[in-house]
Amino acid sequence: MKFPQLVNKNNMTPAQVLVFGYFTVIIIGTLLLMLPFATSNGQGLNIVDALFTATSATCVTGLIVVNTSTAFTVFGQLVIMVLIQIGGLGIMTMSTMIAFVIGKKITLKERLIIQEDLNQFKISGLVRLVRYVIFVTVIIEGLGALLLFVRLIKDYPFMKALYYSIFHAISAFNNAGFDLFGNSLENYTGDILMNFVVMGLIVLGGLGFAVLAELYQIRNFKKMSLQSKIVLTITLILIIAGFLSVLGLEYNNPGTMGNLNTGDKILSSLFLSITPRTAGFNTVPTGNLKSSTLFLLIVLMFIGASPGSTGGGIKTTTFGVLLITVWSLITGKRDIEIYKRRLDDEIIFKALAITMLSLGLVVAVTMILTVTEKMDFLRVFFESVSAFGTVGLSTGITSGLSTFGRILITITMFSGRVGPLTLAIAFAERKHNGVYHYPKEKIMVG
Repeated sequence: MKFPQLVNKNNMTPAQVLVFGYFTVIIIGTLLLMLPFATSNGQGLNIVDALFTATSATCVTGLIVVNTSTAFTVFGQLVIMVLIQIGGLGIMTMSTMIAFVIGKKITLKERLIIQEDLNQFKISGLVRLVRYVIFVTVIIEGLGALLLFVRLIKDYPFMKALYYSIFHAISAFNNAGFDLFGNSLENYTGDILMNFVVMGLIVLGGLGFAVLAELYQIRNFKKMSLQSKIVLTITLILIIAGFLSVLGLEYNNPGTMGNLNTGDKILSSLFLSITPRTAGFNTVPTGNLKSSTLFLLIVLMFIGASPGSTGGGIKTTTFGVLLITVWSLITGKRDIEIYKRRLDDEIIFKALAITMLSLGLVVAVTMILTVTEKMDFLRVFFESVSAFGTVGLSTGITSGLSTFGRILITITMFSGRVGPLTLAIAFAERKHNGVYHYPKEKIMVG
C-alpha cells in the first residue's frame, strides 16, 4: 500500500483521498482477519464479520461481533492493534511517518491531505505537527503501557502482562475500546490504578494533538488559542456533568453500582462519564444501566471527543459553537462571542452542517435497524450512536445483529470516523459561487 503514490493523483480531492485511504486499510485488514491463522478455530472470520471487525478497529470504535480475547490468535489481535494505531493517528500521519523513514519529501498535495486528516486551519507547520504527533503518541502510549504493566504483572505472567499492557494502552489512547480480558474492565471496577491510567489515556487521546501541544508549551489558559480554550472548557463541563448525573442515576441500581461501596461508586461514575468520549471501555455492565443513563450516554457519545484527536462524534468544539450561538441569540447579541473573540459565520454554518448530517445519519440508521432487527428501540438507538461516535459501548446486541444490520453498522462506523461532512464533500459536486446574489427575503422560524 503506497500512500504517497495514492495522494499524487491530481484528480482526487483531499477528502476523496482520505475516504479512499481509510477504505483501503479496512479492506487489507479484512483480508488479514479472514486468514485461517488469524482466528483460534483455524478457519478465519467470514467476510461480513471480518469487515465489521476491521472497520471497528480502523475507525477506533470497539464494537465487536466476536470476542477479541478468545476468537483471535495473537496474529489476529496484532492485526487489530495495528489497525487501531493507524485509524487513531490517521492515514496521513502514518503514511508521512513512512515517508520520513524512507527519506521521501512531503509534497504540497500531501500537505493538503494532512491538513484535512488532522483537521488543521493552516498548511504551514503540518510536517512539524506530524512529527510531534508521532513523538507524543509513543511517549504517552509507552508510559501508559508501563503503568498498566505494573498492575497486570500481579495477575499474569511477564510476557502476557507486557503484551496486554501494550495492547490496552494503544486501545485506550486511540479511544478504541478493544480489550483482551473478555469483559472489558469489569474485573477492575474498583481498581484505582487501572481506572485512572485508562481514563488518563482516553482523555489525552480525546483532547487533540494541537491542544496537547499548547498544554505542554504554553500552560497558561489565558494565553491559549480559542480552539484549546473551548476544547478544555467543554471537556471539563461534560466530564463533571456526566459524573454527577451517572452517580445520581446509578447509585442504587443493583445491576451496576448498587452493591459497590461509596468509593467504587464514585470511581465507576467518573469512568462512565469519560468512556463515552469515545473509548468504549466499561467497568460496569452497560446492558444493566437504567434507560435514563443510557440516554445520557447517547448524548455524550454523540458529542464525542475533540478535533484532531483519536476520537469521534460531532466534536466538543462543534457542540460548543452551537451552545454559544444559541446563547448569543437568546441574549440578543449580533456577534457570536466567547473569551473576547468573535466566531466567523463560516464556522457556525459548518457546525450546523456537521450536526444536521450526523443527526440525519443516526436517525436513518436507527429507523432501519428497528425494522430489520426487531430489537428494543433504545438499545438500537444506543448502538447506532455508539457506531457513529466510534465509541464501542454496547448493551450487548452487537453479536445478535443480522448480516444486514452488521453491514449497516459497519457503514455507520466508517462514516463516523471519516466524518459525515468529509464524506459528503468527497462525493458531492462542488459548485462555486456566482458573481450575482439573489434578493433577501425573510421567513418565520420557531
